[in-house]
Amino acid sequence: MASQAERRATTVALILSQARRLFTERGFEATSIDDIAEGAGVAKGAVYHHFAAKEAVFERVLEDVQAEIAAAPVPAEALAPRDPAAQIAAATLRYLSAASEPAVRRILLIDGPTVIGWRRWREIDDRFFGAGARLAMKWLLGPDASDPEVDAMTHLMMGAVMEAALVCATADDPRQKAEELSSALGRMLGGLAGDARR
Repeated sequence: MASQAERRATTVALILSQARRLFTERGFEATSIDDIAEGAGVAKGAVYHHFAAKEAVFERVLEDVQAEIAAAPVPAEALAPRDPAAQIAAATLRYLSAASEPAVRRILLIDGPTVIGWRRWREIDDRFFGAGARLAMKWLLGPDASDPEVDAMTHLMMGAVMEAALVCATADDPRQKAEELSSALGRMLGGLAGDARR
């Protein structure tokens, strides 16, 4: 017999699975708590028992999407370049490509900033990608770079990647746009690395 914790986990998983499907297909505005409850096969009250509002369900779905992107294995070709700028560009292409997938784009890039607000959206992104971005920037700038300089450059780079993701979200060909933007970022960072080592 399932424990209360197992039943709770099963209910939450059903709610999130159906919410993700509906948010992907219809978008946040066109999805109601009633729709989510019906799709999950639970009472509306069960959704509210686990989540205070539809926005809370959406935020959890968005966090799950970010976690999946962050946990995806890094392809060997993204790790192959020994040049830090090229490796950052390859990692950026991987992120932009994943974020531009139809099953992700609407939740992460179109509805995300609007539903939970820009600040919260950036906080979630930073939680999953901030530490890695800072390590990459430290590698790029070299051992003589000060912590404040690394932090400033990391914020600027992450801002550029977020802007690139938003551009990809509305592009006619998101994959091509992701390649163009990640390549441009690699060129910019290559110039930055050259300046830092002079």
